[in-house]
Amino acid sequence: MRRRFIIGIIIVLAVFFFMKMGQPKKQVEEIIVPMPESEIALNLALEIKTNNPEQAVAALDKVVADFPQTLDAEKAIVSIADIYNKGQDTEKEKQALNRLIEQYPGSALKDKALDRLATINLDRLFSRAPSANSIIYEVQPGDSLYKIAKQHNTNVELIQKTNNLNNSLIKPGMKLKIITSVFSLFVSKTDCLMTLKSDGELVKVYKIGIGRDNSTPVGQFKVVNRIVNPVWYKTGAIVPAGSQENILGTRWLGFSEPGYGIHGTVDNQPIQQQKTQGCVRMMNNDVEELFVIVPVGTEIVIID
Repeated sequence: MRRRFIIGIIIVLAVFFFMKMGQPKKQVEEIIVPMPESEIALNLALEIKTNNPEQAVAALDKVVADFPQTLDAEKAIVSIADIYNKGQDTEKEKQALNRLIEQYPGSALKDKALDRLATINLDRLFSRAPSANSIIYEVQPGDSLYKIAKQHNTNVELIQKTNNLNNSLIKPGMKLKIITSVFSLFVSKTDCLMTLKSDGELVKVYKIGIGRDNSTPVGQFKVVNRIVNPVWYKTGAIVPAGSQENILGTRWLGFSEPGYGIHGTVDNQPIQQQKTQGCVRMMNNDVEELFVIVPVGTEIVIID
């Protein structure tokens, strides 16, 4: 009986198995998501980018005009900038980058655009090539770099860098490029960012640190002094330049508000934090770059 019972179970299982095998398999329906029109238009424009850049720019402009609220519109503007970059037309590349920044301030592509824009602007600023914001000055007898810088409201360091001078030696008859721009600084405490402008036009955006407990002052100030390797007059102590305890780093740009300024740092932690005693803090390489550019008298606006 037991043997017959086991054989019966085996037969039932076999029948069930063959019945399942004989049933047709259900087909998995493939869901096809149509490509957005903006992406199709962008891809078509990019296909002609290499062989016909001018036509590609027109097609990319149309993507922006037809689909202004899409990521593809932002990508189209970046592609336009790239076309001008490859064509070595930095002025039109700069216009495209500014267009992205102004039209799409919240774009994820904005930081890369700002970095590239800063490179273009600083290369132009530090170049010996004449520009709209410069003059060519002929050195006169009795001139010094300090005298020329003071006369034109600029810095000795900027004259040296722009004219590729390794020292302060000059002689009558030399031709020097002198930057005539009026620079200004705009600090946003909320974003921990500082914008350098030249005659009102964006040059570069720097990441900064600010004061803990909202201690960085808000208002309109001016740069009143510039110090290389500043000494830190800490409460109850004097900390010399170069000391690891000197929190001021390698440069100091003092505000018209006593006790406050822009300075470097000895801290290697990420810069965008509220950790200072109220000053604006920058990475040393950034503050050294800024120090070359902005003279005493530069306006600083700080907002929350």
